[in-house]
Formats: sequence, C-alpha cells, structure tokens
Amino acid sequence: MEPVLIVLVVLVVVAFIALIKTIQVIPQASAAIVERFGRYTRTLNAGLNIVVPFIDRVRNRIDLREQVVPFPPQPVITQDNLVVNIDTVIYYQVTDPRAATYEVASYIQAIEQLTVTTLRNIIGSMDLESTLTSREVINAGLRGVLDEATGKWGIRVNRVELKAIEPPTSIQDSMEKQMRAERDKRAAILTAEGNRQSQILRAEGEKQAEVLKAEGEAQAAVLRADGEAAAIRTVFEAIHEGDADQKLLAYQYLQTLPELAKGDANKLWIIPSEVGDALKGLGGAFTGLTGNGGGANGGAVAAPSAAPAAPPASSQVPIDPAAGPRPLDTDTKGSARPRIDPLREYRKIDPE
Repeated sequence: MEPVLIVLVVLVVVAFIALIKTIQVIPQASAAIVERFGRYTRTLNAGLNIVVPFIDRVRNRIDLREQVVPFPPQPVITQDNLVVNIDTVIYYQVTDPRAATYEVASYIQAIEQLTVTTLRNIIGSMDLESTLTSREVINAGLRGVLDEATGKWGIRVNRVELKAIEPPTSIQDSMEKQMRAERDKRAAILTAEGNRQSQILRAEGEKQAEVLKAEGEAQAAVLRADGEAAAIRTVFEAIHEGDADQKLLAYQYLQTLPELAKGDANKLWIIPSEVGDALKGLGGAFTGLTGNGGGANGGAVAAPSAAPAAPPASSQVPIDPAAGPRPLDTDTKGSARPRIDPLREYRKIDPE
C-alpha cells in the first residue's frame, strides 16, 4: 500500500504543477512571449491564457505602458569647444513585444547609447548660446532620430526632454556677470525713462499752472477794469445828475489836499492850476458869508439881491508879509498875478 500511496501523491503534485503551468494570467497593459522548445510561438495578451505545460515556456513579461527613463549627465562638446553636461529623460512605449524581445538584446541600454550619440551630433553643430536657447530644436532632433532607429525594435519614443544643461563653472560665472550687467543696464534705462517722464509731466504741470494763472490774472484784470469803468461811469453820471457847481468842486479839492500832504516822504507835491480858479469862487463865497453875517448879535444873513461884483485881482490875493515874495502867475489876459497856494489859502479861511 505504501508504494501505491507514494505514486498517487506524486501524480497529484505533478498534475497540480501542470495545471499551474497550463493557466497563465496576464495583467492589463502587459504581454508575455511564449516559446515552444526555444522557438517563438505566440504572444499572450492580458487575461486568462492556456499553454501546454512542460512544452511551452513563458520567456518574459513586457510592460506595455509608457515608460520614463532618466539618463545620467553626459559630457558633450559644443561647436565653440566648450564641454557641457546634459541630462536627458526619455519617454518611450513598447508597441511590439516580439520585436522588443528578439530584435535587440536590451532596448533600454540601446536607447541610452543612441541618445548619447545623437545628442553629441546635434550639440556638436551648435555653439553654447544656441545650445542654451534651443531646447525645443534639440528635443525635436533627438526624437526624430530615436523614433526612426527604435521603430524596428518595437519601441515608440514619445518625448525627449533635456533636464539640465550645465556649462563649465568659468562660463557660468561669465554668464552671470553678463546677465547682471544686462539687468543693470535695463534698470538704468528704466530709471532714466522714469526720470524723463516725471520731468516731462512736471514741466507740463507747471506749464498748465502758468497758463491757468495767466488766464486767471487776465480775467481778474478784465473784471477789475470793468469794475473801475463802472464805478467811474457811476460817479460821472452822479456828478452830471447832481449838477455840481464850482463851489462843490473846490470843496472836494480842499478835502483831498490833506490826504496828499500825509506822509514824511512827501516833500514836494504839485497842485493843478484849476484849484486856484476853484478856490477863488470858494474864497469869495466864504468872504461874503463872513462879511454879511458877522454881528455880535449873530443876526441872520440876508441874501443879496444880486451877485456882488468881483473885486480886483489884487484884492483877491491876500499877501502874507512873513511868507516872503511869491512867484507870479499869468492870467488869461496875460497880466502878472501872484501864484495862489491852495493849502495856505485853505488854512487862512478855515484855521481848524
């Protein structure tokens, strides 16, 4: 019984192992290569697959998703003989598992070496400045070469990116100094532009202020002139409507004379010649009033029936012996007569 039991156990184990090898479950976005006696038979897709146990063998499983492979920095010489280190990243996807398995031994290593050689060919035809500013051109060139070369390997290169381009340290220092100088230059230009604009705006503001001030002064002068003209017109009309006589004008002259004499700086002032004629009438009027009204009893002064005859010219000019000789004026008839000082006559008439 024991040998039979051992054989049954062995058969069960072999059947279990055969069942496991017969059923192959492939995950989604994966593929498997099946070989029969070392020869490619078929490709297993995602799902449940049945193979012949101990005859068919699953060689390897391939991920069909897009893969990202970063490559270490590679030294590359530019056209102007400068060594730069370039980091690259490759985005690829396996489209044919059979070709990726049998057409190339290691497609990852093959892609890396192809990227390095292609990058050196592209960068070798460009100077440093073009290399630093032409990433899109380099990416497009790498992608075109890699896509064409890896197509027969069953691989599609979707994108090629340059992570970093590192020039030598001395070149980096020179570039930093150049960039700093450019920034300082732009800052100086912007500052000068700002100062120019501010000066222009300030000048425009001052100009407008002066214009407005001049316009305001002109309008004020016009209004002031209009006011003075209206005042003069009003006074002139009032004088004409009041029918002012010679006595009123003489009285106004006498009121104005003290104002002219005010001030310590007034050493010499000029009296119009018309004042003498006005004071003659006013002096005659005051002389008539003092001569007719003067009693001690303060009686009323009777109005004369007719205007008194004008006294001779010599009697109209009072002479003050203490004043000394006075210059003579010439009247309308050409005869010489003493010059009348209106202020002195006013003080003689009205001592107060």
